[in-house]
Amino acid sequence: MGVEEGAGVDRKIKIGVCVMEKKVKCGPEVFSAPMGQIMDRLQAFGEFEIIHFGDKVILEDPVESWPICDCLIAFHSSGYPLEKVQAYSSLRKPFLVNDLDPQYLLHDRRKVYEHLEMYGIPVPRYACVNRKEPHQDLDYFVEEEDFVEVNGERFWKPFVEKPVNGDDHSIMIYYPSSAGGGMKELFRKVGNRSSEFHPEVRRVRREGSYIYEEFMPTGGTDVKVYTVGPEYAHAEARKSPVVDGVVMRNPDGKEVRYPVLLTPAEKQMAREVCIAFRQAVCGFDLLRSEGSSYVCDVNGWSFVKNSYKYYDDAACVLRKMFLDAKAPHLSSTIPPILPWKVNEPVHFNEGLTRQGSGVIGTFGQSEELRCVIAVVRHGDRTPKQKVKLKVTEEKLLNLMLKYNGGKPRAETKLKSAVQLQDLLDATRMLIPRSRPGECDSDAEDLEHADKLRQVKAVLEEGGHFSGIYRKVQLKPLKWVKVPKSDGDGEEERPVEALMVLKYGGVLTHAGRKQAEELGRYFRNNMYPGEGTGLLRLHSTYRHDLKIYSSDEGRVQMSAAAFAKGLLDLEGQLTPILVSLVSKDSSMLDGLDNASSEMEEAKAQLNELITAGTKLVNDYVSSELPWMTDGAGLPPHANEHLPELVKLAKKVTEQVGLLAKDEDEGLTEPSAYDVAPPYDQAKALGKSNIDVGRIAAGLPCGSEGFLLMLARWRKLERDLYNERRDRFDITQIPDVYDSCKYDLLHNSHLDLKGLDELFKVAQLLADGVIPNEYGINPQQKLKIGSKIARRLLGKILIDLRNTREEAMSVAELKNNQDQVSVSLYSSRKEDRYSQPKLFVKSDELRRPSTGENKDEDDDKETKYRLDPKYANVMTPERHVRTRLYFTSESHIHSLVNVLRYCNLDESLQGEESLVCQSALERLCKTKELDYMSYIVLRLFENTEVSLEDPKRFRIELTFSRGADLSPLEKKDEEAESLLREHTLPIMGPERLQEVGSCLTLETMEKMIRPFAMPAEDFPPASIPAGFSGYFSKSAAVLERLVKLWPFHKTTTSNGKS
Repeated sequence: MGVEEGAGVDRKIKIGVCVMEKKVKCGPEVFSAPMGQIMDRLQAFGEFEIIHFGDKVILEDPVESWPICDCLIAFHSSGYPLEKVQAYSSLRKPFLVNDLDPQYLLHDRRKVYEHLEMYGIPVPRYACVNRKEPHQDLDYFVEEEDFVEVNGERFWKPFVEKPVNGDDHSIMIYYPSSAGGGMKELFRKVGNRSSEFHPEVRRVRREGSYIYEEFMPTGGTDVKVYTVGPEYAHAEARKSPVVDGVVMRNPDGKEVRYPVLLTPAEKQMAREVCIAFRQAVCGFDLLRSEGSSYVCDVNGWSFVKNSYKYYDDAACVLRKMFLDAKAPHLSSTIPPILPWKVNEPVHFNEGLTRQGSGVIGTFGQSEELRCVIAVVRHGDRTPKQKVKLKVTEEKLLNLMLKYNGGKPRAETKLKSAVQLQDLLDATRMLIPRSRPGECDSDAEDLEHADKLRQVKAVLEEGGHFSGIYRKVQLKPLKWVKVPKSDGDGEEERPVEALMVLKYGGVLTHAGRKQAEELGRYFRNNMYPGEGTGLLRLHSTYRHDLKIYSSDEGRVQMSAAAFAKGLLDLEGQLTPILVSLVSKDSSMLDGLDNASSEMEEAKAQLNELITAGTKLVNDYVSSELPWMTDGAGLPPHANEHLPELVKLAKKVTEQVGLLAKDEDEGLTEPSAYDVAPPYDQAKALGKSNIDVGRIAAGLPCGSEGFLLMLARWRKLERDLYNERRDRFDITQIPDVYDSCKYDLLHNSHLDLKGLDELFKVAQLLADGVIPNEYGINPQQKLKIGSKIARRLLGKILIDLRNTREEAMSVAELKNNQDQVSVSLYSSRKEDRYSQPKLFVKSDELRRPSTGENKDEDDDKETKYRLDPKYANVMTPERHVRTRLYFTSESHIHSLVNVLRYCNLDESLQGEESLVCQSALERLCKTKELDYMSYIVLRLFENTEVSLEDPKRFRIELTFSRGADLSPLEKKDEEAESLLREHTLPIMGPERLQEVGSCLTLETMEKMIRPFAMPAEDFPPASIPAGFSGYFSKSAAVLERLVKLWPFHKTTTSNGKS
C-alpha cells in the first residue's frame, strides 16, 4: 500500500525518529526493546519507512541537511537540542506525534500542575515555595514540628516535598511525630531500591524551590498510565516506593508491574492529559486514594515495557494516526490478521490452582476464598501508667494558659514535642534540689516532689519525644479574681490544676516481633491454593487489602508490623504505617458507649468477690458453666486478696532497694539538657532487646528503676486502702499486667516472690477481666454490642460488598456466552487478535446508574487486573482482605456477640453461631492475650446456583493470642523464650463443627440486630464512574468496549 505523489509515483510514508540514542538505548539500526518492537510492527504493514536520525545528525548537522520525513517522533531528554528540532519542524512541517512547544512545560512541576488545573484534571492539594537563592527566608513560609504553612495554607504531615525542577527526582515524604517522625527520600531506582528512610530528618529542605502537597494514601500501590493518542490508554500498577523502597523484580530482573483496568473517569483523565499537553504518546502517574483519582506527574514520551499485546495495539494506533495525517484517503482499517508473527514465549509465573477451602466444609475444590476479615489485638506492650497530682506552681499554670488560648477554665492537652519540652523545662526548675528525707518537709510535700520527679523521669525517658505514647492533661480546679493587666476591671485566673500524665503502653520489641510473625503466618496459611501464599495474589492486584487501626500508638505499630510480615516488606515501620494503615478511632477505640453498663458490671463483680457468695461456687456443676453469673471466678476469690496485697508489697520493697542506688542526677545538670540524637526504635517499641542494659542489670526497655518503683508503688497503694480497709478489684488486671511484664522482660532482676504474685494475680484476673464486660451472657451481649456496634456494621458491609462483587463476576461470565465474546481470551488468541480500541466518548463520562448507590459504603480504592494484558491464568480471581487492629475490649466484645447473639429476643429459638464444644473452650479461655484474633473467611461454592444460600458460607476461627504456658514448665523452651523476651502465638481454633455450613445469610441475620446499619455510616465520596470493574455499570461498559466496531470512526477509547 503506498501513497500517491505527483505523477503516480508511489512512496512509503517516512517516519523520522529524532531522539537521543542514550535515551532509547539504540544505535543507527537498533532501537530499544519497546521502540524496536513497535517500529518493526509498523514496518510490517508495508506502508512506512523508518528513518533514525542519530546523535551526530541531531547535535552536529544543520537542520537543512537533516533527512526529510512526513511524520516526526521527537522528545526531549538531557542534552537534547529542543530549539534546533523546533527549527527543523518549522522548516519541514512534518506531522508531530508529540508537539514540541509543550515539552518545555514538563520540566517544571509548577507549570505541569497549573496546566492540569487549567484543563480541570484533578491534582493533589499543593502549594509552591519559590526561592531566588538557597536558604532564602520567605515570610509566607512557616515550618512547625508537624506541618508547613504556605501563604496561610497548612499541610500537616505526612506531606510530600518535590523540587520544582521536573528532572530532579529527589522527592521527600515527611512523617508526623505521632507515627514516629522521620523522612523518606524517593529516587530513581538504584539496584533494588527506590527509596530510603531517614528517621532523624524532620525539617524540610531550604536549598531551592519546592512544591508541597498533601500525601495521598494509596494502599501501597502506584498506577502508571501510558497513552497512545487520546483514544487509547494502558495502565499498570506497581508497588509504591513509599512503602519499603524495595523494588519487586521478576526472575528476569525486571520490575514487576501488572496491567490494571482504568475506570471511565480515569480514561477521560488520560484523554485530557494527552490533549492538554499535546503529547500523543505520554506517560503520567495516577494516585488512587479514598475513591478518587489524581494526576501527580506527567512524564511525556513513555512506552510500556514487556507487553506484546501493548506493542500490537500501539503499532495499530500509531498507524492510524500517521495515515489520517498523511494519507486520509486510504483506509486505516486493521487487517483481519495482523501482518507480523511474533514468537512470544508464554510465561505463567506460577500455576494458580482452583481454590479449595482446606479447612471446614463439604464443598471441596469447587469452593473459592473470597474474603478474609480479621480483628486483631495489639502485641506485647509495656504496662500502661498514669500519674495524677494537683499543681499550684505558677510556671505550670502559665503553661496551661499558654496552650489553651488563655482560657482560665479550659483544660489543656500536651502531646507535641514542643509542648512536652516546655513542660519538662518547667518541671526541672520546680523539683527541689534535696533528696526525699533530707529536709523537714511534711509527707504531702514529699509525695508531691516524688510525683514531679516521676513526671520528669517519664518526660526524659528515651531522650526525645515521639508524641505517640506520652500525653499530659492539665485541668483547672480553682480560680481567683485578679485585676486585668490594663487595669480595666477583673479577670479569672486559675490557682490550682490537676495534672494527669499518661504514659507507657508502648509496643515492645517482643510485640513487634509477634505482630510481624503473625503477619507471616497469615500470609502462608490464610490463603490456601496460592503456591507462594498471599504474595502472588497481592502482587498481581487480585488482592484488595485494607488495614484499619485504632488511635493508640501500640495498635498502629502492631498493624504496621503485621503488614510488614504479611506482605514481606523491609525496613522501618513508620513508612509502612503511613502508607498502609488507616486510623478509625470511632470504630476501634473507646468504651464510652458502654461506660455505664461496665460500671454496673464492675459493681456487681465487686459484690461477688468481696461478699464471697455461693453463686460463684455453684457454676462448676452446671451443664452450661458459661451461662452462670460470674463464670470464671475462682471459689472464695475474696480469700486471695490479702495474699495479693502481701506479695505486691514484697515485690515493691525489692524494686525500692534497686532504685535506691539509681542516680537521679538531682544536683548535676541533666544529661538531657543537650538533646541526644533521635532514636526511633525507642519511640516505637524497640525491634531488638537492649543486651547492654540486661547485662548491666537494668530493667528492659527504657524504663529505669525509678519509674519501675513508681509503677509498683502505685499498684500497691491503689490495690488496698489501709485506712478504709478496702480492696479495689479494678486494680487486679493492672497487677497481673505488671507481673506478666516483669516475668517476661525483667526475669534477670530475680525479684523474689514475683512468681507467686503472678500465680495469684493470674487466678483472680482470669475471673475479673472477662466479667468486666458483663457478669452474665445477657449483660456481655449488651455491653459487647455497644462497644463493637460500629465494627460489626463495617464487617457486614465488607461481607455484603464481597458477595455482590462475586455475583457480578458470575453474572458477567454467564453473559459472555450470550454475546459471544470471551472477556478472558487465551494468550494465544490475544497474540493474533485485532485490538478493540475505541468506545464512544459519552460512555466515558456517563455516571453509574445509581441503582446500586450504596454498593460501597466505605471509601476504598479498587484495583482490577486487565485480563487482556495480564500474564495470569486466573485474572478474574479476586480476594478482599480487611484487617482491624484494636484493643482487648473490642476482642472481648466481638467474641461475646458471636457466642451469645442468639439470646436476643428477636432471635429466640436460633442456635448460637458458635458450636457447643467451642463454647466450652471459650469458657475455659480466661485471657484473650496479646495478638489474640478472630477471623471470618467467606467462601463461594461456584457449583451451586446464585440463589442458593449455600453459595456463600462463613468460617469462624479465633486464637487466644500469646501463650504463657511454656514459661510455667521451666525447661529449655522457657529459658529460650525468656532470653528473647517473647511468647509464641497460639494457632487458630474452630468455632464451628467440622462439616457444618454457616451461610452468609444466617450470619447476617444473627449479627444485624447488634450492628450499626449501613445507612448510618458516612456516605462514600466516590465520583461518578468510580464503581470498580465488577459493578454493574462498569461491567456494561466493559462489554461495550468488547463489542464496539473498531473500524468505525469513533472518538474515544475502550482500552482499559
